[in-house]
Amino acid sequence: MLADRDRLRRRAAVPHLIRLHRALGRLRSTVTVMNTGAHPDDEHNDMLAVLRHQHGARIVIACSTRGEGGQNTLGPERQAALGVLRSREMEEAARVLDADIAWLGHGPDDPVHDFGFSKSGEDTLARWGRALTLERLVRAYRQFRPDIVIPTFLDVPGQHGHHRAMTQAAQGAIALAADPDYRTDDLPPWQVAKFYLPAWSGGGATYDDEVPPPPATTTIEAIGVDAATGLSFERLGEVSRANHASQNMGFWRYPPATTWPLHLVNGAPEPDIFQGLPGRLADLGGAPALAEADAGIDEALARFPDGDAVRRALFRARSALQDASPNVDPWHTHRLARKVRELDVAIGLAAGIDVDVALSSDRLAPGGSVDLVVEAAFGNADSISVAARTGTGLSAPGATSIAPGITRIPLQASADAEATNGFLPDWQSLGGNGLVSIDVMATVDGSTIQFSLDPEEPLQIDPLQSVSVVPEAIIVPLGQTESHAIRVKGVAARQLQIPPVEGLAVEAGADGLVVTPTADLPPGRHSLKLMLDGAPAHSSTPIAYPHIGRTRLVRPQQIDVLALDLAVPTTRVGYIGGGADRVGLWLGRMGVALEHLDAEALAGDLAHLDTIVVGLFAFGTRPDLQAATPRLHEWVAKGGHLVTFYHRPSDGWRPEATPPRRLVIGSPSLRWRVTDPAAPVTLLAPDHKLLTGPNRIADADFAQWDKERGLYFASSWDKAYVPLLSMSDAGEAPLVGSLLSAEIGRGRHTHTSLVLHHQMDRLVPGAFRLMANLLQPA
Repeated sequence: MLADRDRLRRRAAVPHLIRLHRALGRLRSTVTVMNTGAHPDDEHNDMLAVLRHQHGARIVIACSTRGEGGQNTLGPERQAALGVLRSREMEEAARVLDADIAWLGHGPDDPVHDFGFSKSGEDTLARWGRALTLERLVRAYRQFRPDIVIPTFLDVPGQHGHHRAMTQAAQGAIALAADPDYRTDDLPPWQVAKFYLPAWSGGGATYDDEVPPPPATTTIEAIGVDAATGLSFERLGEVSRANHASQNMGFWRYPPATTWPLHLVNGAPEPDIFQGLPGRLADLGGAPALAEADAGIDEALARFPDGDAVRRALFRARSALQDASPNVDPWHTHRLARKVRELDVAIGLAAGIDVDVALSSDRLAPGGSVDLVVEAAFGNADSISVAARTGTGLSAPGATSIAPGITRIPLQASADAEATNGFLPDWQSLGGNGLVSIDVMATVDGSTIQFSLDPEEPLQIDPLQSVSVVPEAIIVPLGQTESHAIRVKGVAARQLQIPPVEGLAVEAGADGLVVTPTADLPPGRHSLKLMLDGAPAHSSTPIAYPHIGRTRLVRPQQIDVLALDLAVPTTRVGYIGGGADRVGLWLGRMGVALEHLDAEALAGDLAHLDTIVVGLFAFGTRPDLQAATPRLHEWVAKGGHLVTFYHRPSDGWRPEATPPRRLVIGSPSLRWRVTDPAAPVTLLAPDHKLLTGPNRIADADFAQWDKERGLYFASSWDKAYVPLLSMSDAGEAPLVGSLLSAEIGRGRHTHTSLVLHHQMDRLVPGAFRLMANLLQPA
């Protein structure tokens, strides 16, 4: 079960009266607004806060990817693990907004995934699959039935290709969603009423929109502040945005924004975006009972926080809705069904019903069981029963009557239940998400209301036996036959079956495995598949942060062996990590004599080190590094070789003070990056010492690269720096700021914007060879 402090933190963050106020706010509109984007954190949180908390509209965030191709300023999660983390961050951001989420992509192994930066919407849709992307967005339109769709970004040159692709798809899916001949299982057609584009530029420090935004036809305006929190709506949006902590999001700006101009595609100017839409229940048809329902909702809003009076008014509205339902146009029945669910939630809160559900354990394996721990305060309810709603592979008892206090409901996993990751197809603000949730049925004033609740942390199914190996990957210079010890956790090494791989001998010992390459091991990547009882063995990697709670990444476990022509200098190397890369890990795997420099070591004597490597973003995440910068400059002047990986301008990088000589990071960053991983690379100084020894760098070293070449290239620099490489995306001018090196005093500073850290994670041979060269003494 969650620790008490975590439960108290969550409950204290949203007290009962605020939850009631939020629940009443939902009742003020029947309009649904969908905001589309490509990554978690693309949503326009402040504008959405206005639409939801000022106007009462239902908000849906449609996101195409899980952000697994991005960066992480919090910790070591990359790729699939980052996708799990960012999915949970999006859910927590949506919780603040009271928004739903429609996911188009289902994780890093899905065609619709975050493959890194792109500059073209057409190229992005080609990689995702245009038809597949449109089909999934049509499903989202038909499932959530938005009246209004607003992409976050414009489809213009200078904008991220993923953003452009999602805006193209958002507009293209409208006609398909309304076409009865376009089939999506049992989902009926839906006509989006209005499609808006932002009437502002998406340019800035990252992007550089080349085409001016379209003219505004209307403006969303924030009036006053959020009544529940006292925050401006922009700042409430930033509270939501701060949950994207892995992307360093969430800042209060002065003064806060209060207007957001929009352009109605194929439309005329209008006083507000809700013009012509059924904003009130009475707008749904001529049934007099709908006006009565509106009156009940108005009275409930006016009588807040008097729970008894609010409850009576809400029951009045609920009864009127039930009377009106048979006479409402079928096109609008989903609005009534939604409003009844919202009314039941609000009635329960007004009645003082307080139900929490948690898991007795955060781990559940096939064949195992956990308890759903339901804690209930009845308030004015006469009786309450709960029923678990379970996904595939899980079972629970039927509806169970409960008493005030704690009730335990057993949850059983079948023996063949499949291990899961946190990639839900959608997320609903009214609950009912994930593998397990509960439906609460309460009798209040003689009527039964029903609402759904999720556990305080989502349930995942672990492998029956989780297997982890350290290390998961081995770097083997060609011809080397040294044995490598692999620690195995979770099972005894002798339980594992490993299909043979040519050139690799594997023996199981008491403490793990021993992998020994033969002298004729072919160059390239070789994978030792781990099997357990005839099936692939899986690892389960925990991911835990205060803002998301606990989750895990489950994946097949294997040991990768990269055999390559690699020479490593006998250099004494210090590594200063910023928490955003695994460069230090790979240096150790390469056999480098490595010292990790913490704050104490960085403040001490550095004279014994030949080379110091500064990882991604470290100047922004390590105050001790900022303080030590003058000492590093002195160390360079006396003969040290300082190697810095790329930084954003916002990462504490001061062009005149951070590097030993002036070096400016290009902005907007879209102009200073090469996104094609196969872009041709020209060696500008092929005989430079960093390109010739101990490994001679050639074209082959830039083969097999993944995602991109580099980003945050330098745009200008002191004349002491020598550019070593030139590259560009197709049709663009060459960029020469990806690898610069300068002789400074008796030492050297080398700065690289190449994504060497990612290529090493992907076991790209050339990245290790070039990294080894950068470790040379000055």
